[in-house]
Amino acid sequence: MELRVLNYFLVIANEKNFTKASQLLHITQPTLSRQIAQLEKELGTKLFIRNNHNISLTEDGLILKRRAQEILSLADKTVKELSYNEKELEGVINIGCGEFLSSKILGDIIAEFRKKYPLVQFDLHSGNGYSVFDRIESGLLDIGLVQTPIDIDKYNYVAMPIKELWGVYICEELANKEFVEPKNLKSVPMIVSMNKFMQQKVNSWLGKNNGNMIVGKGNLMYNQAMMGKSTESCVVGIKLNCKYDGLKFVPFSPKIESETVLIWKKDCIYSTATSTFIEFIEQYLKGITDD
Repeated sequence: MELRVLNYFLVIANEKNFTKASQLLHITQPTLSRQIAQLEKELGTKLFIRNNHNISLTEDGLILKRRAQEILSLADKTVKELSYNEKELEGVINIGCGEFLSSKILGDIIAEFRKKYPLVQFDLHSGNGYSVFDRIESGLLDIGLVQTPIDIDKYNYVAMPIKELWGVYICEELANKEFVEPKNLKSVPMIVSMNKFMQQKVNSWLGKNNGNMIVGKGNLMYNQAMMGKSTESCVVGIKLNCKYDGLKFVPFSPKIESETVLIWKKDCIYSTATSTFIEFIEQYLKGITDD
């Protein structure tokens, strides 16, 4: 299975038309059809359902589309890792990150690192913990900024020096308290995190007052905030350095905090740029702790 043919397949899958795909790829349609026929023969399955007007993917085609995207992304990442200048450090470091106050510290680390190594670039993937872990496992990410707990048998990690404060985002006209207690949220419509660990933590905090109606769940705060405004629900989340019009953050009492860590896989060979950056992270955060 050639990378070139996988790219052909993805272009067809996206365009849903062989003629348009052949024009974008600058090859003839018969050549493109022949390449796909050979790929289907090699895999022993049909990838497309063809009709008079357009084409669609079979179930196996959908599986291959997802895998092909991962394979081509990983191939591109590998080329970038190996194409560095021996005299001056360069390359691309791939980092996954959720929405945290500690993201600012990660940004500070990157800024300081680039003062020393200006040719190194950073690709940032924003997402929840599940997507970050999945992309680290598949090799698409080198480092992730995630909430604890983590599997310490699989990952090396360094703790970030600040904790994330949990509470609710609620309509400003209703947010007349400095903090909210479990009794204040009894039977209040809620939008909560998809993170099961955090759901358990919040449910434990609510205790006997856990009679809430869950309106929805989410993994990124902006979309949850917009949904909360529209449905007149409170949104459970962490305090961030951003504002949502019409909503105010009110912390929980008793306080709930969570820790974040920068992680990378154990027993993994990294590019020179990534290995150097990991060492820099450890020294940078040690300096903050010592201070």
